[in-house]
Amino acid sequence: MMSDTLAPLILDFLEWIAAGPRDYAEVMDTWRTSCPRLTVWEDAVDRGLVATTSGAGGCRVSLTPAGRNLLSEVGRSSASDIHAAARGAPAEATRRELADVAEELLQE
Repeated sequence: MMSDTLAPLILDFLEWIAAGPRDYAEVMDTWRTSCPRLTVWEDAVDRGLVATTSGAGGCRVSLTPAGRNLLSEVGRSSASDIHAAARGAPAEATRRELADVAEELLQE
């Protein structure tokens, strides 16, 4: 079970990945944090929600069936729902949420 703090962020991360496979470097630039208690990327990998694949175009990150199922179970968007959406970085609100959670965790 995901912690109450990380669950929304992990679901946001999965929705972002659901738009289509992402370059590993893009994922790390956007979602990696130095806060040891804010482990969105690590938790998603450990739970088998995302996977990396290597190919001629480099390393890519995509949802696993478990990741797609989780999004469906909680009523979040799947790749088919957001395929036409812009494939940029997470929304500014998500960035602020990440920063706020990291700050709260560092103060504990």
